[in-house]
Amino acid sequence: MLRVELNESLKKAIKSKENCTISTVRLILAALKDRDIAARSKGNPDGISDDLILQLLQTMVKQRRDSTALYKKGNRPELAAREMQEIEIIESFMPEQMAETEIKAAVVQMVKELNASSLKEMGSVMSALRERYAGRMDFSKASAMVKQSLA
Repeated sequence: MLRVELNESLKKAIKSKENCTISTVRLILAALKDRDIAARSKGNPDGISDDLILQLLQTMVKQRRDSTALYKKGNRPELAAREMQEIEIIESFMPEQMAETEIKAAVVQMVKELNASSLKEMGSVMSALRERYAGRMDFSKASAMVKQSLA
């Protein structure tokens, strides 16, 4: 379970005094706690599932990639380097990401499975992909591929 892995990683980082890892894992755990509280208010006493945790991690990676691009554009290489370190730490908790060819194959298969034929069905294709490939697929790339195949 990802929660256990995150907590163990935090303990290990504290013992070895890896400041970047400590702060990044704490950020992940804080975001996870926020999502758990929101889930409990909706009647889910156990908090969010591992799939939703993977989606959270994917969102955090995307945010840091966006920040990195802005820092590089603003000539702040030290901040960009810090964001890249955080990306590496966050990705260490995620399964291996799918290659572009694998994403394309998954998109084609999902479109066939759902018999999708128009852009109106893009939402159902994307939600099915999110459900099946949480944390392993870059959904911005997948979205473009779905749009292209349904157009």
